[in-house]
Amino acid sequence: MSHLANTYKLPYYAVVFASERTEGDNGYGVMAAKMVELASKQEGYLGIESARDSNLGITVSYWKTLEDIAAWKAHAAHQVAQERGKKE
Repeated sequence: MSHLANTYKLPYYAVVFASERTEGDNGYGVMAAKMVELASKQEGYLGIESARDSNLGITVSYWKTLEDIAAWKAHAAHQVAQERGKKE
């Protein structure tokens, strides 16, 4: 059984995010779920896939345009999550 994202109509773009896990969850799971929910409502969002173990997480999100990616990166709530992740 495949758990990979659908193949989208070309062209589309992928954003790869890697995270190094710390001891304990520290709210990461809740924040990650909020970001997925928020991203899914953004213009140009196509889908997401993630893989994690106890040390490393890799997430790939898919977008229609580079402008959609830039808008998501600039989204205020996403910026808060990014800063929190860098600090914690």
